[in-house]
Amino acid sequence: MSVDEAQDHYDLSYREDLPRIVTRDGVELYCEYSGEGTAITCINNFFITSPFWREYTGELVQHHRVVTYDMCNHGASSRVAQEPTWEEHAADVIGVLDALEIESTYLIGTSASTQLARDVALEYPDRVKGLLLAGPVLGTRGMRRHRQLNRSWLLTLKHHGVASLYAQMYPEVISGEMNEESGTPGYLGLRESFIAMSSPEELTNGLTLVQQGDTSPELLSRIEVPTLIVLGDDDILLSPTRGHEVAKLFPNGRCEIMPNAGHVPFLDDPAGFQAIVRKFIEEAESHA
Repeated sequence: MSVDEAQDHYDLSYREDLPRIVTRDGVELYCEYSGEGTAITCINNFFITSPFWREYTGELVQHHRVVTYDMCNHGASSRVAQEPTWEEHAADVIGVLDALEIESTYLIGTSASTQLARDVALEYPDRVKGLLLAGPVLGTRGMRRHRQLNRSWLLTLKHHGVASLYAQMYPEVISGEMNEESGTPGYLGLRESFIAMSSPEELTNGLTLVQQGDTSPELLSRIEVPTLIVLGDDDILLSPTRGHEVAKLFPNGRCEIMPNAGHVPFLDDPAGFQAIVRKFIEEAESHA
């Protein structure tokens, strides 16, 4: 499916027939799951919701059990008074797996949620079979650039609103190639979905949480499971060289570069991204 086709067919509707999953006291999460086989769990960043993944996992569900869910205080999941911590978000991932009777899973994290995927692998190593980190916010010396970027987004959101935030983020996050190819229709189509998926309050809470958590690169050396960094060569945070350097911090890590892709590389080439995921899992399973 091309970029334009995906943007023309975003279905962000929620399935009313799916029961919410209770993960903690007072917390019920919206969750979608389909397919059979080795489990893949997609973790949202703070800008997308569970239905958004449908356009980017269609091939994966032909071969795997794919799970997506809305984080607490976002999308169709429960609202709680106190914004969840990273630790609580990690516990929610395990709550979803428990409810679906999934003993262990591959985690796909994107942008800010790569930090959450890292934390789940550290805190619950027996529940994670492998990590696929798309456009990671991890660095060889820390996460300073990512946090600076998020602070600038938070200021734009606070003073100018969601539409202005999108206008700032689009040329930063979307690759130059996709920007040119999609033109104004692509820009406007994705903007409509972006605004529909998150309220200003939800975005504020997410961007605020991103400023927190341990940024030590040493943490990555403790993750034993197979780890693949998928990096667009037009990523705003990491160059291809730096991406390979980050991958070397993992005991069993490597980096794959997607050409002409930006910070969220599956947007640029959904089919290519899913092929990378399938190959990674097949290789990991063959060595398990």
